Formats: sequence, C-alpha cells, structure tokens
Amino acid sequence: MLTVIIPVLNEEKTIANVVRFCFSHPLVKEVIVVDDKSEDKTPQIAAEAGARVITSQVRGKGISMKDGIDAASHEILIFLDGDIDPYPEGTITHLAEPLVMDEVDFVKGSFARNAGRVTELVAKPLLNIFYPGLSHFSQPLSGMIAGKKSYFKKIDLLNDYGVDIGILIDMYLMKARIREVNIGYIENKSKPWQALGKMSGEVSRAIISKAQRQHPEEISEEDILSIEAVSGEMNKTLREKLCGFHKMAIFDMDDTILLGRTIDACAKKFGFTAKLEDLRAQEKDPIILTKRIGLLLKGRTIDDMLNVVVDIPMVHDIKEVIAELKARGYIIGIISNSYTLITNYVKQQIGADFTYANQLEFFEGKCTGEVNLPSYWFGSPESICGHAYCKTNVLQHVSEKYNVQLKNCIVVGDSRDDRCMIGHGGKGVSFRTKDDLLRTIAGTNIEEESFQSLLQLAV
Repeated sequence: MLTVIIPVLNEEKTIANVVRFCFSHPLVKEVIVVDDKSEDKTPQIAAEAGARVITSQVRGKGISMKDGIDAASHEILIFLDGDIDPYPEGTITHLAEPLVMDEVDFVKGSFARNAGRVTELVAKPLLNIFYPGLSHFSQPLSGMIAGKKSYFKKIDLLNDYGVDIGILIDMYLMKARIREVNIGYIENKSKPWQALGKMSGEVSRAIISKAQRQHPEEISEEDILSIEAVSGEMNKTLREKLCGFHKMAIFDMDDTILLGRTIDACAKKFGFTAKLEDLRAQEKDPIILTKRIGLLLKGRTIDDMLNVVVDIPMVHDIKEVIAELKARGYIIGIISNSYTLITNYVKQQIGADFTYANQLEFFEGKCTGEVNLPSYWFGSPESICGHAYCKTNVLQHVSEKYNVQLKNCIVVGDSRDDRCMIGHGGKGVSFRTKDDLLRTIAGTNIEEESFQSLLQLAV
C-alpha cells in the first residue's frame, strides 16, 4: 500500500485533479496534502477531493515534507507536486514499482524536459566535485520522489531549495539503493529568473555543507578556491556577454517553422476538418474562435497531439539558421496562436529560447477542450497597437522581459495574424505568404522554402 504526500501552497486550480489522479492508482490508499498556510481554497478543495489535509505550522517545503512523513500510514511514500496537471499516466507506477518489488530504497523521478539552469550550472558541477557517484543523475533537483518511510525518518530535511538535493545526498550517504526513473513528459512552469539566485545559493549550500560535515578533511582550501575562481570567471563572462543580448528573432510556428498548420493536421488526423472549416467561416472573433477550436480537441491525449506535430516537416534549414543567429547574439523565440504543448516541443527541436502560445488544458492526460488565453495576449494602457487581442501585445511583453528594443527584433510570419507583429518589429519578414497586405507591410519577403536569407538581416 502507498501513501502519496503533496506539499502545497496556493494551488487551488490544480490540487483536486492531482488528488484524484493519485487515488486512481490501485495501490494508493492514502493521499496527504500538507498545506503551507495557503491563502486560497487549496485545503478545502483537497479535502473535498478525498485527501487528508494537514496544515504545516511553519512555512517551508522541508517542514511540510517532514509533517507528511510523520503522518503517513504506510512504509512506501511518494512525493508529488501539487501544481502539475496532468501527470503522465504511469507516474505513480514508475515511482512505486521498484520499491514495491524491493529492488531499491529510494527513487528519483526525472521527466522529458530539459534540466533547468540551476541543475546544469550549479548542481551537476558541484556533485561532480563532491559526490561523483551522483553525477549521473539527469535531474538531481527533481521533487518527484519515492522511498521507504524508515529511510526518510533518518534524514534531517532542509527547509529551502536545497531540500531535494539534500535528500538525494543523504540517501547516498546512507548507502540506500537508489534508482532514477523517467516518468514521461511534464509541462511545468520554470522558476522566474529572479528566484534563480536564491535557489542557486541554497542548492550550493546544501551540497557543500553536507560534504564538509561528512568528510571535512577531504575538502581542501584549494577546492574552495577553485570553485570561487570558476564562479568569478563565469560571472565576469556572463556580464560581458549579456550586454550583447540586445537582439531578438521571433518566429511564427505554423506555416513558418512548420510546413503545415498544427490544427489542420489535427483536423485531418481526428476527422473534424469540415467542422473546423465551418468555424473559420462563421466565427470572426479571434478569441471565441480560439475557444471553439479547442473544443474540437476534447478527449485527445498529450501523445495524440505530439504524434501529430512530429509528422509535420519543418523548413529544412531552420536549425542551422537558428544556431547561426544565436552565435551572432540573437535571442530566439516563438509566438504562435497554437498551444504551448506543441510550441515547447518545436522549441526543443530547433533550439529556441522561449515560446508564447495558448494553453490547452488537460485532465488525467486528456484534453478538456478548454483553452486558457494568457494575459500577455491582451492589450493594456501601455500597448503600442490598438488591438485587444494580438501577437503584438506578446511581442511587446517579451521585448520588455528580455530588455530588447523592438527596433532590434527580426519578426517572421506568414499570415494575417502576423501583420501587426511584423509591422511593429524592427525588421519584419513575410515567409512564403499568400497574404498580399502582409507582403506589403513586411520590409523583407522570403518566397523560397529556406531561412538562409535571414542571415543577411542579422547584423
């Protein structure tokens, strides 16, 4: 039998689905939600979904985890995040099975997404120095873990960002049998850059302090000075290079990066082409159209959606051109009317830095038909265009976020939805467009199926 423990703080939008997902597994007999004094309805919603709710008396993930461990009724414990929805269908099975079979004592979950910046720049290099036996873990900071209660009870849990790496190190030092398992694709929010400094410091402190306590004689002054020297040079280089990050290239995705439109490919695959064409003919309000198209995808799984985009070819030289643009100091982004599930996949394939799109809602791995339209799509008193809902609003948002002037932005697109954005970019480019007005608005028109000519603009 399993206990799932979910530390939460202000997660009323997702917690019910997470609790129900946990109980859908036949071995899960107890779900404990440890509330970190939420200011919304998280505890009430969790209780209504069937969870046992505990209120932590002291804020902090480590304290919440300890409260959950102490309250758990079973030996095998699984920790999940309360803000992820949906989880891959086999998440609990992947985490629990090695423990149920008594093959391991602790399981670290990884997922199909690039490791974060703190992992790559801080955690992995320090683990390689102080704990080389842990350097092979792809996502050592992952909070999706499982283990035996008897082992967790022996650990002094840190109460900051260092808690997850601290658990991994303590399990390693206790000579616990450890395994990393991949639980599948997860779409999760990255930490805002403002939080990365605090996170880096607390992760570094956890790794180094545990190494000092365990083997103080093995950490020489030379080791510490070497780390300081590397860190100092990295900071110096970053300061020098970041000042050159003043250029950006923005791409539309459908019929631009991709040689086809995602929703049209979905319509053909799932048999709703006629309904899609009728909607486009009848509905002229872009917001309502976006919402109604989302309903056509109801019931489709994440894999269904990804399998569609995998079959859509890309412009043959997109990866090569983006690599060269990045080498010239350009930040690369995608602004699309499609869905973040799709744009994030394309981003990873081509090496872009960010994407902005609509958010398709999933529950228990299936699309609900709901589409969330993020606020950055909508106009504000500071908007530079007069449209209530427009890609230009997104362009303005990202230019401010990355501190890039619009005049230093190359903007590439193919359709009428790209007109305003291309008109406001410093260098607007139409790509194989059939829209005469867009061709007139754009300063550069590319007719061939290649992005090579963009490099002539990227000075």
